[in-house]
Amino acid sequence: MYRIGQFSRFTKVTVKDLRFYEEEGLLEPDWTDPVNGYRYYSTAQLPRAHRIVALRQCGFSIPEIRQVLAGKNLGPLFVDRKRELEKQVIETASQLASINHYLENIGKEDGMAYEIVVKELPCVLVYGKRMTVENYDSYFTEIPKIGEEMLAANPRLRCADDPPYCFIIYHDGEYREHDIDVEFCEAVVDRGNGKETDAIKFKLIARVPQAACVLHKGPYSTLAFAYRAVFDWIENNGYIPSESPRESYIDGIWNKKDDAEWLTEIQVPVTGSA
Repeated sequence: MYRIGQFSRFTKVTVKDLRFYEEEGLLEPDWTDPVNGYRYYSTAQLPRAHRIVALRQCGFSIPEIRQVLAGKNLGPLFVDRKRELEKQVIETASQLASINHYLENIGKEDGMAYEIVVKELPCVLVYGKRMTVENYDSYFTEIPKIGEEMLAANPRLRCADDPPYCFIIYHDGEYREHDIDVEFCEAVVDRGNGKETDAIKFKLIARVPQAACVLHKGPYSTLAFAYRAVFDWIENNGYIPSESPRESYIDGIWNKKDDAEWLTEIQVPVTGSA
């Protein structure tokens, strides 16, 4: 028989934790002296103590360990714990990427101008039109016409507003200044009366689990700086672009007269870094 201090040295479990495990009913002393209250443990209890330590090192909670010791099947518990740890790895990788971004840019004159966030892009129903535009200035004439044409064909159509989501997907795979292959999308609540036009169609855009996103405040002519920032961040932090980038228009000519107040979010679907 071993006093609690000796048993603590054997098992590498602190006396405090041994008392805690006793309180939780996980590992009670083999015998307690009724006179002085000294606790004694036997070598037969070592395997149980080691199992508790092993399960704690796997991150299992006290209630879960109690279930295992009572005979619950370990398989499902380990599968669930594995999923939790994999999720934590992804979250930790994202946190490290953000910290690296800050460290690399601290002290630079414009280092904190762009802050990259990794987030999920939801599944959305949109009406949209894929087209080739002459240049970026064409947006100011082409996009309003799409909305007018769709609403004329489908007056019951209601755009999403919680939050609104209007964006362009770039399909060229590279930067172009002319003859740009784009797809304009406007998120909607439903299909209204379901009418489409020859060029404007409804489309369900799948959820994106991870996208590297950056906000750009200012005219569209300076968006290239934000693109450079987000793609540098993607490369430096072990991510890989998985789909075409999107430009989500939050504030623009429709509600801000000064183009210095326009707010655009660049969203680049990514994989990796886990």
